[in-house]
Amino acid sequence: MTTAHPTPATETANPLTVALDAMSVSEILRVMNDEDAGVAAAVSVAVPHITRAVDLAVAALSSGGRLVYQGAGTSGRLGVLDAAECPPTFGTDPAQVVGLLAGGPDAMFRAVEGAEDSRELGAGDLHGIGLTSRDLVVGIAASGRTPYVIGGLDRAREIGAATVALSCSPNAEISAHADVAIEIDNGPEVLTGSTRLKAGTSQKLVLNMISTATMVRLGKVYGNLMVDVRPSNEKLVARAERIVRAATDCDLETARRALAAADGHAKTAIVAVLCDIDTETARERLSAGAGFVREAVRPRG
Repeated sequence: MTTAHPTPATETANPLTVALDAMSVSEILRVMNDEDAGVAAAVSVAVPHITRAVDLAVAALSSGGRLVYQGAGTSGRLGVLDAAECPPTFGTDPAQVVGLLAGGPDAMFRAVEGAEDSRELGAGDLHGIGLTSRDLVVGIAASGRTPYVIGGLDRAREIGAATVALSCSPNAEISAHADVAIEIDNGPEVLTGSTRLKAGTSQKLVLNMISTATMVRLGKVYGNLMVDVRPSNEKLVARAERIVRAATDCDLETARRALAAADGHAKTAIVAVLCDIDTETARERLSAGAGFVREAVRPRG
């Protein structure tokens, strides 16, 4: 006899949209916007748990470990997206923040049937990247019960890696499989079961918070400037110039000269300009300050 599972919050019907198909376009958009307005408030409730997740991420990356996002469907794709944004934004090595998606890279664009139902696949994908006890695994599942994610979290705990569960369902099953449980209660979706809507939005907000706060604590930010940005195209070159000018109040030519001497690294250029030192000395100061600009520019003596 098959045991019936309780219906997760993400699969329940929204009483405000039972006549969604009879609404005008304007009415549809209004009710969607009204429902979205509560997402940030739902995330706010979970800030203490998100704080604990950030502490684990900082500890993992500081010790040479990795931040690994793992999920299926929309949840997994959001993890891959956040991981992919870290190198250009914060200058991280692509191997430091990793996104694992049930079904592999092909599942980014097309659903891979059955992949999310396998605990073994979740564990196997972590084995495939050589997970160690220094890593942090963030399992993401809107419903809170995805077998692929549970398998991954269990495997991570067996190895001794830190674990975080991110779900959009109160009392989620995956919460019991992690050191830290983040549960965002957005209520039912406008379109029943479509977790790319409020659930996806809230997950994106949480992942933004985890990665950004972690990188701030690792010295990737000075003030509110992304000083480790990699100027890999014209837009980012211009951004690096603006960052150096904003941090040092120098003119454009000075910023360009400093960046050229620093091989485009805004953080090094900022220290050089603020301390009126050469690039090599700026690098030495940054190294002595564990990569933090604020520490590197602190007066000596």
